[in-house]
Amino acid sequence: FLLIMGYFAVPETQRQRVLIIGILGAIALRTVMIFAGTVLVSQFHWLLYVFGAFLLFTGWKMWFAAGQEPSLDDNPALKFIRRHLRITHEYNGNRLVAEKDGVRWFTPMFVVLILIAVTDVIFAVDSIPAIFAITTDPFVVLTSNVFAVLGLRAMFFLLAGMADRFHLLPYGLAVILGFIGAKMLLIDVFKIPVPVSLGVVAAILVVTMMLSLKLPPRGGHKA
Repeated sequence: FLLIMGYFAVPETQRQRVLIIGILGAIALRTVMIFAGTVLVSQFHWLLYVFGAFLLFTGWKMWFAAGQEPSLDDNPALKFIRRHLRITHEYNGNRLVAEKDGVRWFTPMFVVLILIAVTDVIFAVDSIPAIFAITTDPFVVLTSNVFAVLGLRAMFFLLAGMADRFHLLPYGLAVILGFIGAKMLLIDVFKIPVPVSLGVVAAILVVTMMLSLKLPPRGGHKA
């Protein structure tokens, strides 16, 4: 959300609205994906192995992409929108569509909301399988996702000012995805207790955040 809003220079007066719409869309999308995933996992146990392998692969990709500067220039969804739709460079309040000389144009606000929806689907594909490694109870999976997404509104502006300080956090998230993926692959061989799993995840987050504060970013200076 931060990257998308910054890239399109969303006005401060509009950020709260974009955030709320993004959160509501995220809850709706995740609800559908969670119930579909729960039904599939209950019918096809082997899907847990697919999810585990996917999380390992995602963690591996995230690790090697962690040191790169994020950019939307090569985003496939953005390229598609720019290629097929007329996009203005000016915001028009909350409007998603504006008319110029009788021609309909889409505003940057429309593009921002579409990209946020696409981004949340991508993140949901990572996060929902990870929760299935802990429980397949749809109520627990859904409520945990809903509270996490609702917490985003409260944490957004705090994280906006602190994101650069925790520059090593992507590496920690990559390790967490790898750990959860491995746990899912070993689910029928060795079951790691839930408290142990949560402790490992918390420890990884704490360590990477502390290291971020101790070590300056590569090519930068310590604050």
